[in-house]
Amino acid sequence: MAKPGRPGASKKRKGPTVGSGGQGRQALEGRGPTPKAEDRTWHPAGKRKAANDRLAAAKSRAGGGNGGGQQSSRSRAPKKSADAEIVSGRNSVLEALRAKIPASTLYIASRVEMDDRVKEALSLATKRGIPVLEVMRPELDRMTGENSVNQGIAITVPAYEYAHPMDLVSRAVDRGQTPLLVALDGVTDPRNLGAIIRSTAAFGGHGVIVPQRRSVGVTAAAWKTSAGAAARTPVAMAANLTQTLKAMKAEGVFVLGLDGDGDMQLPALELADRPIVIVVGSEGKGLSRLVTETCDAIVSIPISAATESLNAGIAASVALYEVARRRSAL
Repeated sequence: MAKPGRPGASKKRKGPTVGSGGQGRQALEGRGPTPKAEDRTWHPAGKRKAANDRLAAAKSRAGGGNGGGQQSSRSRAPKKSADAEIVSGRNSVLEALRAKIPASTLYIASRVEMDDRVKEALSLATKRGIPVLEVMRPELDRMTGENSVNQGIAITVPAYEYAHPMDLVSRAVDRGQTPLLVALDGVTDPRNLGAIIRSTAAFGGHGVIVPQRRSVGVTAAAWKTSAGAAARTPVAMAANLTQTLKAMKAEGVFVLGLDGDGDMQLPALELADRPIVIVVGSEGKGLSRLVTETCDAIVSIPISAATESLNAGIAASVALYEVARRRSAL
């Protein structure tokens, strides 16, 4: 009769254990030599190599054909801002007319007091061929809004016609010039946009790109700040800024983002002779995550420790100047 076992005890007998047979040997051999910096896609050197490869591929496509992507972008009609803008108030209207903002109509309230500002506004509108309409005060109040103080005078600024972003690149190439563009990421102050348009024109840039959403457009305030440069420098609107930057990278354009924690400082930039689009973020939030990941390099501007940051207009001006200086020295 077999002896009963202890309740809960295992009935299996413990035998010799089987060895690993060398299965863990591979884990002990190491991962091999460290790859070169240019072979690492996340490294700045790797990003520069990838951008150089894109530029070479774009040049080969340009030499072998007319490039179907550019032709399709040219056929698209330019976008317009949603509505016409109304500028009201004697000082605002007079400054807008002095700055030669494209106005379509000047409205004067009936029985308005004809001071020097109104007289000069009428004179400037007449010289430029802008129609002058006399309307009743209630009608002018309705046009300008109940909470606005129009002082009996207003002008309408027509909707701005935006270019297509890829057209800015093709126009520069057609002129035999190296494209230099500025793109805005989350900039909402029209004065910053006006200052950037002015700096782009001053340093030989070929245009400015603004996103369709969460960004400032070409308003009367931006036009006035540009000091007339908005009439000479095209502004394009991108439905999706990240996708637009990727399309430009496919055409050989280098995307440089401005940020205080950049991979390199602006004086060390070695890409000034290449097609460039400089991306400027908002003063508070900086560049968005998707745009940052799309950039070939993040460049910082060396400033004094006592200064926390530069606003978008000044940062763009400094970067444009440095690129123009380096190109003139070549």
